[in-house]
Formats: sequence, structure tokens, C-alpha cells
Amino acid sequence: MHVRKGPSLRISTAEFVAIMAMLVATVAISIDGLLPALSIIAEELTPLRPNNAQIILSSFVAGMAIGTLIVGPLSDSYGRKPIIYGGAFIYILTSVVCVVSQSLELILVARFLQGVGASAPRVVAQALVRDFYKGREMARISSFIMIVFALVPAVAPLLGSFVMFAFDWRAIFFMFIAFVAISTIWMGLRINETISEENRVKFNLRNLISAFREVLSHPLILSAVTTLVFAYSILFVGIFLIQPVFERVFGRPETFPYWFAAIALLAASSSYVNARLVRRLGMRMLTNIAFRTQVGLSTIILLVFGLGYFDGEFGFFCFLFWMFSIFFQAGLTMGNLTALAMEPVGHIAGTAASLISAIATIGSVFLAAIVGQFFDGTPIAMIVGITLFASFGAVSAHRLKRYERGSEL
Repeated sequence: MHVRKGPSLRISTAEFVAIMAMLVATVAISIDGLLPALSIIAEELTPLRPNNAQIILSSFVAGMAIGTLIVGPLSDSYGRKPIIYGGAFIYILTSVVCVVSQSLELILVARFLQGVGASAPRVVAQALVRDFYKGREMARISSFIMIVFALVPAVAPLLGSFVMFAFDWRAIFFMFIAFVAISTIWMGLRINETISEENRVKFNLRNLISAFREVLSHPLILSAVTTLVFAYSILFVGIFLIQPVFERVFGRPETFPYWFAAIALLAASSSYVNARLVRRLGMRMLTNIAFRTQVGLSTIILLVFGLGYFDGEFGFFCFLFWMFSIFFQAGLTMGNLTALAMEPVGHIAGTAASLISAIATIGSVFLAAIVGQFFDGTPIAMIVGITLFASFGAVSAHRLKRYERGSEL
């Protein structure tokens, strides 16, 4: 299996997938790597309001969302690689600020800017995939990327906990720096620029507004992005609250990184399942099945909690299976919905990837942050929030049927 090569691309599909997965995983390691440190950060920097420690995660995601609005159009204008280099520079610089910061406020500002930097590899990687693939083949390659990508959130909490206990929670940011440096150098050495000078879109406000108008006026894109907001919301609620639930509901903070790794590794199989089934069933159908299944599972978990069976070993393993289903569902929805939204606008792939990612991320982090602030030491806010988002996602995914065009969706 080989990449459909342009004149400047000289690598196999396997290596291309690995590089893209590392670039996209910048976001995952930046969030999941800090999960084991949240309680310690709360004790040190915000002891009176421990829920504020979650803002260290949401501020990063908010910065990433803002960054996605500009890095895609910039990559269409100046090329893919220079934007990734610029994002890596911002990311590394702000990581150093996080290491030396002594206040929560400064860390939040640095994390916001770190998210802006991380948006470059995340969005430009999507544009690079669209440069070479379209339709279901793009969804298939995206699924392979997600399989490799899943290894990072699986091991990130483990690596973060090892670094934290060996040194200090601030040393986790040096781990982030090393990861971004390796992925950026690998990309720079092995992938040539894919946007030639004559194919670049001049960056100006008029062109940007015109591209945004084209994206926002397409009904398929709007419907796919709306559904994507709910898919991201489910995932972010799970990520933001899984560690507090482990610690405050089940009293198992020490074993959290290991259980999280097991869940993430098992859930990585969803991308393989998606890659195998997407050609047969289509992107919309798989997405619809995933949301409806999550509605059923979340409702069952709500009943388990309401009937008082959530405590003890039974409740703990029910929670683990539910978390597995949340991560598994992400592999069946996010790549497909992104591919659906990107399909009509390949000629402005960078700009489209920016706007699609920004809308999905801003909307979902807002919804997930609201749910996070209702966390009261019980899982009820998490369960109700995910049940509602899965229900809205199922309705929105069903509405995508009106845009089916033969076999492509």
C-alpha cells in the first residue's frame, strides 16, 4: 500500500500515517499527559477551588480552537511546512513558560498560547491528508492515523506519572517539548512541501471571508460540523472528568494511568473497525450507529447510578466499560465526520480544516467545560452530560441522510 504521491512526496503510506499521527497527537499528549498531575496542581495552585484545575485542560483546548481559525488559511497561503514550524516554536516557548510559572493565572495564559501552537500540526495534518486523498479513501487513511494516534493517549498518562514522580509535575512540559521536537523534525526531513507556489491562495481578509462563506454556506458541512461538536463534547467530558472520578468517586488515583492506558489501547480497535467497515456501510451510517449505541449505554449507566449500584467493584467496572465505549465511539465518529465535512472543499482544504476544527472545538469545549464545573464528587454530571450529547448527536447524525450522494457517504 503506497501513498498516492505528488511530485514532492516520496514516502510510503505507513510512514505517512505515522508522521500524521504524531502531528495530530500533539494535542492528545498535551492533554492526557497532564491528567495524573491535576490533583497535585489543584493542591498547589488552587486549593480552595479544585475544579479550577480542569481549566488547565480547557484553556489549552480553547487556544487550540482559536489557532485553528488561522493556521489552515496560512498553510494555504504560505505552505504546509512553514506553519508547522511556526506552531512548534510557539508550543516549545510556552512550554518553557509553564515550567517556570508560579501562578495558575500565568500557566493558564501559557497553556492557551500552547494550544495555539498545537493547532498548527493538528490542522495542517488534516489538510495534508486531504491533499492526497478524498472520499472514503480519505476516511480510511484517517482511520489508520487514528489507530497509531491512539497509542499516544494510552501511554501519555503513564509517561506523565513517571516523569512527575521522578522529578516534578512541571517536568511533564519537558516531555511535551521532546515530543513536538521529534515529530516536527521527522516531518521536516521526510515530507516535502505539497502546496506549490502557483497553487497557493493569497492571504488577505477578502479571500479569508470568501472561503469562510463558502464553507459556512454548504449544508452538508454545517450538518456534519454540528454533529462533530457533539462527538467532541462526549470525548472532552470523558477526558476532563475521568481522573477526578477515579480519585474522588472510586479512590483509585494511583492506578488511574494504567486503567486509562488499557482503555485507550482497547478503544484504538475502533479505528481498525472503522477502516474495515467504512467502504461497506458508509461514513454516515457508522456515525449514526455509534451515537445510538452510546445513548443506550449511557442510559444504562444512569440507571446503574440511580439504583445505587455504582459503588464498589461492580460500579467501577461498569464505569471502565462505559469509558471504553466513549473512546471507541470517538474512533467511529470523529474521522468520518471530519471527512464528510472536508469532502466538498478540497480546493481550500487548509482553510476548511481550520474553520471546521475551530467550530467543533470551540463548541465542544464550551459544552464540556460547563459539565465539568458541575462535578460535585459524584459522576452524575458526567453521566447526564454525555447522555444528552449522545442523544443530540444521534439526531444530528440521522439528519445527514438527506445529503447522501450514492456511495460516497
